[in-house]
Amino acid sequence: MAKPRKPKNEDPKPENSGAVVHHQKLCLSIDMEKRLVYGYTELEIAVPEIGIVGLHAENLGIESVFVDGEPTEFEYYPHQYHQLDDEKRWSSVTSPSSAADAAVSVYLSSLEKELVPNLLINCCKPFKTETEQSQEQPVAENGVHSTAEPKQNVRTVRIDYCIEKAETGIHFRDNVLHTDNQIRRARCWFPCIDDNSQQCCYDLEFTVAHNLVAVSTGSLLYQVLSKDNPPRKTYVYKLDVPVAARWISLAVAPFEVLPDHQFGLISHMCLPANLAKMQHTVEFFHNAFSCYKDYLSVEFPFDSYKQVFVEPEMAVSSLSLGASMSIFSSQVLYDEKVIDQTIDTRVKLAYALARQWFGVYITPESPNDEWLLEGLAGSLADFFIKKHLGNNEARYQRYKANCAVCKVDNSGATVLSCSASCKDLYGTQCIGLYGKIRSWKSVAVVQMLEKQMGPESFRRILQTIVTRAQDKTRSVKTLSTKEFRHFANKVGNLERPFLKDFFPRWVGSCGCPVLRMGFSYNKRKNMIELAVLRGCTALQTSSTAVLDVNPDTENRDGDSGWPGMMSIRVYELDGMYDHPILPMAGEAWQLLEIQCHSRLAARRFQKPKKSLKLDGSDDNGDVPSMDMRSSSTESPLLWIRADPDMEYLAENHFNQPVQMWINQLEKDKDVIAQAQAIAALESSPQLSFSVVNALNSFLTDSKAFWRVRIEAAFALANSSSEETDFSGLLHLVKFYKSRRFDPDIGLPKPNDFHDFAEYFVLEAIPHAVATIRAADKKSPREAIEFVLQLLKYNDNTGNPYSDVFWLSALVQSIGEFEFGQQSILLLSSLLKRIDRLLQFDSLMPSYNGILTVSCIRTLTQIALKLSGFIPLDRVYELVKPFRDLKAIWQVRIEASRALLDLEFHCKGIDAALLLFTKYVQEEPSLRGKLKLGTHVMRLCQMRDVLNSNDEITSQTLVSLLSLLEGRMAFNNVFLRHYLFCILQILAKRPPTLHGIPRESRTLHMSLTEASNYQRNLFVLDSESKPLELPSSTQNLTQDMTMAEALRDSLDEAPKEPTCEAPNETHIEALKEAPLETPKEDLTEFPPEAPPPIEAPNEIFKEADTVSNSHERKRLIKIKVKQSSATSRADTDNQMVERSLGGRNENDHGATSSVSVDAPQKNFGETVSIGNHNIEEVNSCHDHGSRMTASIGSAKVLSDGDELVKELQCTADSSVVYSQPQADDPSPSSIIQDNNIDADARRFASLQTLSVTRFDLDGESFGKVVSARGKEKHRDKDKKRKRESHKGQPNDPEYLERKRLKKEKKRKEKELAKRLSDDAKRSSIDLSCKKDEPEVDVAKHLKSVEPSGYNSISEIGRIDTKPEIGRIDTKPVASEGTSGAPKIRIKIKNRMINKS
Repeated sequence: MAKPRKPKNEDPKPENSGAVVHHQKLCLSIDMEKRLVYGYTELEIAVPEIGIVGLHAENLGIESVFVDGEPTEFEYYPHQYHQLDDEKRWSSVTSPSSAADAAVSVYLSSLEKELVPNLLINCCKPFKTETEQSQEQPVAENGVHSTAEPKQNVRTVRIDYCIEKAETGIHFRDNVLHTDNQIRRARCWFPCIDDNSQQCCYDLEFTVAHNLVAVSTGSLLYQVLSKDNPPRKTYVYKLDVPVAARWISLAVAPFEVLPDHQFGLISHMCLPANLAKMQHTVEFFHNAFSCYKDYLSVEFPFDSYKQVFVEPEMAVSSLSLGASMSIFSSQVLYDEKVIDQTIDTRVKLAYALARQWFGVYITPESPNDEWLLEGLAGSLADFFIKKHLGNNEARYQRYKANCAVCKVDNSGATVLSCSASCKDLYGTQCIGLYGKIRSWKSVAVVQMLEKQMGPESFRRILQTIVTRAQDKTRSVKTLSTKEFRHFANKVGNLERPFLKDFFPRWVGSCGCPVLRMGFSYNKRKNMIELAVLRGCTALQTSSTAVLDVNPDTENRDGDSGWPGMMSIRVYELDGMYDHPILPMAGEAWQLLEIQCHSRLAARRFQKPKKSLKLDGSDDNGDVPSMDMRSSSTESPLLWIRADPDMEYLAENHFNQPVQMWINQLEKDKDVIAQAQAIAALESSPQLSFSVVNALNSFLTDSKAFWRVRIEAAFALANSSSEETDFSGLLHLVKFYKSRRFDPDIGLPKPNDFHDFAEYFVLEAIPHAVATIRAADKKSPREAIEFVLQLLKYNDNTGNPYSDVFWLSALVQSIGEFEFGQQSILLLSSLLKRIDRLLQFDSLMPSYNGILTVSCIRTLTQIALKLSGFIPLDRVYELVKPFRDLKAIWQVRIEASRALLDLEFHCKGIDAALLLFTKYVQEEPSLRGKLKLGTHVMRLCQMRDVLNSNDEITSQTLVSLLSLLEGRMAFNNVFLRHYLFCILQILAKRPPTLHGIPRESRTLHMSLTEASNYQRNLFVLDSESKPLELPSSTQNLTQDMTMAEALRDSLDEAPKEPTCEAPNETHIEALKEAPLETPKEDLTEFPPEAPPPIEAPNEIFKEADTVSNSHERKRLIKIKVKQSSATSRADTDNQMVERSLGGRNENDHGATSSVSVDAPQKNFGETVSIGNHNIEEVNSCHDHGSRMTASIGSAKVLSDGDELVKELQCTADSSVVYSQPQADDPSPSSIIQDNNIDADARRFASLQTLSVTRFDLDGESFGKVVSARGKEKHRDKDKKRKRESHKGQPNDPEYLERKRLKKEKKRKEKELAKRLSDDAKRSSIDLSCKKDEPEVDVAKHLKSVEPSGYNSISEIGRIDTKPEIGRIDTKPVASEGTSGAPKIRIKIKNRMINKS
């Protein structure tokens, strides 16, 4: 299918059949003193039939235009700015909502005008001349293009121009000039067709002063020194590879050139002051270059590669890509004394080199294919990280990136390939947080395909793509998603049905799977019974925009889930076993059985003899208080993992006993497994000493990966409380002192940073200690004294490495403290130390001013926390001098941030926004403006989180709109986008262009502009479909706030101590935000009227088949009875529980099985799966009994006609529970989700419920139980009875169980009879009338949301039978509709007959 499309792909003509540039020559002369650029450009253009060529040009002085050497007419429409009074123009802006609407109009108007060519050139000639030209054209063309088409009208257009005021696209500073690759800004320094679809080869000539070096794209052919006085030098470059105008770069400065010592085609350039740093920084670079070359098995696509480092004040971002060259900010350079910057810089340089292959050399065929090139470049960079920085570093970085994607990927703004997501966003989808998330998601999707096809097949695909691009017969080197899908099938051997489902689900839609898993070990069968609930991170409001297809296909994708099977890895006593049995599609509830390979009986009797501890437990006295069922005496399981190889971009929540998490932390060597275990142990509700000891053992293990050890340190700090006698604090301090203190004198030893891994871990300890809180939410005095001692006795003499990051971490840890009455006395000593560091740093500036930045940040935090004691005016006066223009730009920006924070917390968001407009106009650097914009975005999001009602004046809104529309925003596309996002956040809207209806995209133009653009014959009208505006925006803003740890990476903040980032990301990952917010809170209802459970609004407004209120409601019928399969363990459970007393939830249940409750979900929280809503609460409370349903003994029948789901229940009829708790920070279990305390989980008995389906007429498929099913059940009971009789005929416990069993059988018959009567009555009466809920219980009942399967066509009904009473809740049918489909949960296995 892909072969017929290749000729179309090779045709560079756009769809509108406009002008096509075949070749362009650029000759410029640069005068540094006058800040003047002048010269000309020549373009070989295929002129369209209309005879007029449209080019893009902005901020240029067009002097003359020649066509084939003859002057011609041209029209030039530069960007105009409104000179009218803002008060008159924005008189309608009175609220944030109206300002946001105006911002949409202004922003889209500017973006759409940028697509329109504004330099129109008349290429028509008199008839005679045209006839002569047509006769001579084939001869001329034959010399260049061999067999050119005679109809093609190729003209040579020369444009003489100058740049008198370089503001954007090209930048001057002192004696340095450089360009950037901002979106659609190449037009600001040379006329061109500024479109990624237009690609051609270039000849470049730049004339500069003789003491300057001009570096540009392509190969340097030669240099010419003129005879002028003073002499000038001309650098001539040639680029033979067709590229878009965006990738043409230029840098002019007195550079020091450092050739690479391994590869002659690589050159590194920087200003003389940074030469030593650059030499140390690029020592590794030949490794990355050879790594890519060997992996792709082809030569570098360009003849040379240049890395240029310029001052950070000049750069818009830390990286500006160009063809065969990359321009970096010099702040990424480091010398041999700096440790912390090394990893980040190497990753950045390696990624820029990978983008040369995928993104610059091989380009996307359309905007919908940009994700693929970004994903391939990121995957190539990950390969380098894995090879040269270690597999642990690569996997850990990818794991954290995937976690961040799962948190934010909930709307159409993160869709990778969709016409509504790319064409209508004008390239803004690559800016800001969403741009970073899309980049990480692209890499994750590409790596998922690599996992499916294997690394060698994936490597062959990349080699095929690059080899095909180097084919000389191909004029355009593009790659499309369809072509890559074809390669995945032909070269990667992936099946077409899999790819057909994979790309629409992962590439064409938003959302990641959320899996919540629990298990139960069946000792009799030696099997693991695993229950899985699958959800999705996507909000329901975004499901209409996930795919550019019809609604039926969207429904199908939402129902089917994701393609493929997830692997479950079980670690048993006899070894590790992988079970790829978890389908990612189909039903949301998956009930699986996994056969264990280890035999338990043979090992149980050996343990007393050999004193083996096969479960990995230690000898401390806390082990008996853990879940005894997880030990090797009752289970052969050590621990279980889901998706161990990261084959899916998924959010997994696995529930297993604490001891199994400890086993995973201590024995699993995978860094992801260790990080998951630490997160689970940290969130454990009852942090016992065994958990603390396990975390401490991992922290002190020098063989463990240092990033995970940092997570263990913060987990220890989080576990430190008065309940544990601050054992975490003691362990942290003890660990630090064992490494860094002199045991003889009890003081810190001089710094020694030779062990880098130990350096990073120890650097994180003070920050972890600062997060510890006592019962009064204040920091313990011991923690503050510890940090003060480290600051006081820090000694770096004799250490070859710098300690600025070390001191910065200590200073920032002070900002984390909460000072109480006892510890406030230490504040003055801390402030003295900070003041001393500030003075020292002013005399001898630290690396990138990192020490002063940390001091300013800490002082601001202390001032805000102690605003009642410290006058903020004093702090303001202290910080303000650092905004001086002579200060290091990182320090200046941090001071501005601090003052904005003080203004925000003291006077509100309105005052902060006014101050921001002032600072952003005063800030000279483009990058500084960008950082101020990102910081104000955070303040606006904090305002939403704090639910602040500060009023924003119209004057402030108008000033922001004026900035958005002004020249400053045009010069900095990143700042313009953030200004737009600020106005959207103030109106409580998502900060993105995605979802804005097409009809609202009106142009704000003056009459003159409108008439000018009407004359333009090259206006491109976008025909993409309108996008639907998501109705829910608060969740998006919440996700933006939750991803605060990512933002520093987006705005390229100065490097902070590496100990912070893992902690922030770790804490963010633990905050489990609700995927959906229920509309109604759960309230208490009288027994006569059980509460209707409302599902969230559906997107498709179909006729409601349940009620007249257009909201889906579920009525519940619950019946609970004890299963004969588990009744035998009931008495044992009661005796064991009475003997062990109160323990956590994992300690209760049958002694013959490991029972883990269903995954955690907060009260009232729902999980969205496509167009289905699954509310994950399975319980019903009354005043006399409590029942809790949890995932348990799952039994999946082999027959395709049988669909039985069994759930495990625990019932306690002896405790009265009257009031549900709103917020219960309980551990991961459905018991906690139902807000039941630990006492309610005593005397647990295993219950089984089986779910059967109902047809659309309300009849149960399992209404009539087949004789075969009854006989099978009878045979199992007899077999179980015979086994239970062996060896214990006179056992009193056995006799008691037998008596209970007989009693239950009698009740079972009565309930079965009552059930059949109810079924008959409901089937007769359901279609003709609406029945009110009928309740027959012994005591008052309080209802809680049950779990069920809610879809467009199915409304569930749950039937359970409590021994004390019965609840009959019948579905209410809408008028004029048939009976609603139901789900009935029964005790016995029912056969499901297909209708």
